[in-house]
Amino acid sequence: MIDIRAMNLAAVDLNLLVTLEALLAERSVTRAARRLGLSQPALSHALQRLRDLFGDPLFLRAPGGLLPTDRALELSAPLAAALDAVRLALSGPAAFDPATARRTFAVATADHGSFVLLPELWATLNAEAPGVDVSVRVDTVDQGRRELLDGELDLLIGPYQREVAGYYRQRLLHERFVCVLRKGHPAARGGLTLDKWLALPHLLVAPRGKPGSAVDTALAAVGRARRVGLMVPQFLVAPHVVAGSDLVWTAPERMARAYAKLLPLVLRPVPIALEGFTVWQSWHERRHRDPGHAWLRARVHAVAAGTRRPGEPETGE
Repeated sequence: MIDIRAMNLAAVDLNLLVTLEALLAERSVTRAARRLGLSQPALSHALQRLRDLFGDPLFLRAPGGLLPTDRALELSAPLAAALDAVRLALSGPAAFDPATARRTFAVATADHGSFVLLPELWATLNAEAPGVDVSVRVDTVDQGRRELLDGELDLLIGPYQREVAGYYRQRLLHERFVCVLRKGHPAARGGLTLDKWLALPHLLVAPRGKPGSAVDTALAAVGRARRVGLMVPQFLVAPHVVAGSDLVWTAPERMARAYAKLLPLVLRPVPIALEGFTVWQSWHERRHRDPGHAWLRARVHAVAAGTRRPGEPETGE
């Protein structure tokens, strides 16, 4: 008997396995040929090749059709499982039904992205897909791209993500900056001029613990500099510190406006031309056609679109 596990599959016509499946189901050369769209002589020739391959007659003539041998019956279950697996693999990814799905998505974003997107995103996911969970982490862009490539991460959300071969990105929102001061701060009276602004101690959010920011770059371009009185690693501590001090914080507008509703804070325009930043969602091409992943991306995009200010352009790939 031939050990099929030792066979060189490259030398085997795998179409013969489909023929064997049809013969096991129909127990007739004529009916199996009709099922496969073959002529009866072609089917008979394929049966002979199967007998040679397995070293067994496989089917014996009997009244009313063909009688499978013990070897043919032994092959029936593993053959059906193997061909079902091949058909599944060739059929493409399974449809994603959010109402019944059980899946955990890994998303990397800084606390700004979490603050702006997660409350509404979780409400949306929980309503549409109660069995879907989300694991959020903080990664650098380079670390996030490695994890996207390795399949450890589904989405990387954040600013300044340049186009890289093998990765997709989609614009979510554009963020502007505003100045944040405590309510009653003397500098908040009237307009905040450049000199008045620079006379104040500043709070800087530096996730990597290093000085320098878009504000400092813009000031250097006009030959000015500021004093950073306090540098912190996270956005979420900043408004609470500012609310109880004379520090000024140049903050992302969406976050600043949300905290101004909760804390005694006032917002003022930044007294220097200062570019904002764009927040993107990025993913690797390995997940691009995954229906569940596409569903998640669409939900993130829709939530971000809901945060747009009047006049802000539509998001898009």
